[in-house]
Amino acid sequence: MAQFYTRRGDDGTTGLLGSQRVPKHADRMEAIGTLDEVSAAIGMARSQVPTGDLKELLKEIQRKLYLLMGEVASTAETAEKFRQIDDTAVVWLEQHIEHYSGLVSMPREFIIPGDTQGGAALAFARTVIRRAERRISALIEQKELTNPEVLKFLNRLSSLFFVLEIFENLVEGNVSQTLVK
Repeated sequence: MAQFYTRRGDDGTTGLLGSQRVPKHADRMEAIGTLDEVSAAIGMARSQVPTGDLKELLKEIQRKLYLLMGEVASTAETAEKFRQIDDTAVVWLEQHIEHYSGLVSMPREFIIPGDTQGGAALAFARTVIRRAERRISALIEQKELTNPEVLKFLNRLSSLFFVLEIFENLVEGNVSQTLVK
């Protein structure tokens, strides 16, 4: 029978992708944990949106997030092996932002999430993405992470999720959207 625990983390440390162990509360682990939350939030959104194309896009984003988590979890000795997020990943997100932006109108006021289940789930995922962006920004400032494309990727990802929330509300027939006035 497979074991689902190792006991190695019982001392309050966890291993990175390399030979290094760090405290579970280290900034890097906070970033990785937040990226894991992003993937879970996207999974919740994926389960609630009816559109097949959107479901596939969300699943592909989750795949890219696992690559990003690997990069954040790598040590200096393994960083090049796990570097997967580059300018092509950022451009890929920009293309999706442009595509979905062409299908919706930009609201003139703040949207209050909750008009549709899928839209609310996408809005929630966007807020977790923003938190991950803050965590990654700190790692870059501390020089623990050197790839600036990771931060750009998360910045574009949050923009995409804003547009996807508007799109989802439109698809579900809530064209008016609840706005802050």
